[in-house]
Amino acid sequence: MRRVLLLLVAAILVVALAWWVAGLPGTVSVGLYGYTVQLATSLALVATALLVIVLVLLVRLLAWVLATPRRLRARRERRRRQAGDRAVTRTLVALAAGEDGNARREAGRARRLLGDTPQTLLLAAEAGRLAQREDEATALYQQLAADQDAALLGLRGLFRQAVNREAWEEAATIARRAEAVHPGGAWLREERAQLAVRTGNWAQALSLAPPEAPRAAYATAAAEAAIDPAEGLRLAKRAWQDNPGFTPAALAYATRLRAAGREARAQEVLRQAWRDAPQPDLATLALAPISDPLARVREAGRIARSAPDHPESHLLLARTTLAAGLTGEARRHLEAARGAGLNQRRLWLLQADLEEAESGESESGRIAQREALRRAAAAEPDPAWRCEACGAEHTTWLATCPACHAAGRIRWSTPRLALPAA
Repeated sequence: MRRVLLLLVAAILVVALAWWVAGLPGTVSVGLYGYTVQLATSLALVATALLVIVLVLLVRLLAWVLATPRRLRARRERRRRQAGDRAVTRTLVALAAGEDGNARREAGRARRLLGDTPQTLLLAAEAGRLAQREDEATALYQQLAADQDAALLGLRGLFRQAVNREAWEEAATIARRAEAVHPGGAWLREERAQLAVRTGNWAQALSLAPPEAPRAAYATAAAEAAIDPAEGLRLAKRAWQDNPGFTPAALAYATRLRAAGREARAQEVLRQAWRDAPQPDLATLALAPISDPLARVREAGRIARSAPDHPESHLLLARTTLAAGLTGEARRHLEAARGAGLNQRRLWLLQADLEEAESGESESGRIAQREALRRAAAAEPDPAWRCEACGAEHTTWLATCPACHAAGRIRWSTPRLALPAA
């Protein structure tokens, strides 16, 4: 309804205007080259309006004709761009499908159609890497790295190639360049942390490690690698504070405390670590300065009081009392260890030593000793430093497993025994 009213009002206005023009009085004369034309005022206005309209149409037609080459170029460029976009899409599909031949062909087509843009260079480099043409990919990554806006893309590709070649120094140099180009990137921080682990730069690995990383293991390794004793003590303390139950951290901290002349504090750290997680190396370090057998028994008793019911405490007391000639005490602690559920090879070997020390060469002693050795052969394996990732066994704790390169995964444990088939 509103539209009808608007049309009606417009029609009335047009008619009124036409009526007003038709009613204008007078004439208009135009002289040109001796000719004179006289028109009524209303007709002169209409003729002028028509002339203006014709001139405008002619000007627009001329402009359209003059712009035809530019329109044709724009049309060709648009088609070229569309073809290039399709080539980019096909390159991405080929990369996702692992088709190196199609990827390289479509990437080259995209470069011809779109030019050497960061997108086409990156696709061509990835296609070359997929086709194992590392030299080709390196040249393209370097071309990307020279672009101020896309430098991180090229540096990331060069970094990945260096890591694959295990060229750690080159990778570290590229990582520093990437940090300068794009400081604080999450990807770069993670890659630098992994690179620091691979190269054994534990101080840097510790500074770059995320919260979920084995930071106590990194700090312990950094303490062991530190040249400055004060720095080593600081890092070892940090490792122990991060995880007081982590035996290597406690050993590293106590060792450096002892080297600094703080023996009482070192013994306190070892006893606290024994309370959290009893482990033979803790007792070995604690008893190392003591040579008298009875004094070792007394110190072992102080250590065992931190975890009196633990089988490891009974084994420690059995070992030290046997070395001191206290065979009765040794037997009592061995029985207590067995009563706590321990059935490992080391227990029965210690039992065999006890039988030999107590009964000597008597027939009953030899029988008891053979029985202990027989049980040792059938007992559970002893705990050792084992990698949780691959199961490799090591004589000492290491920050990185040499077998699988997993960092912070070596723990004091017994091997997982396979379950029998149903």
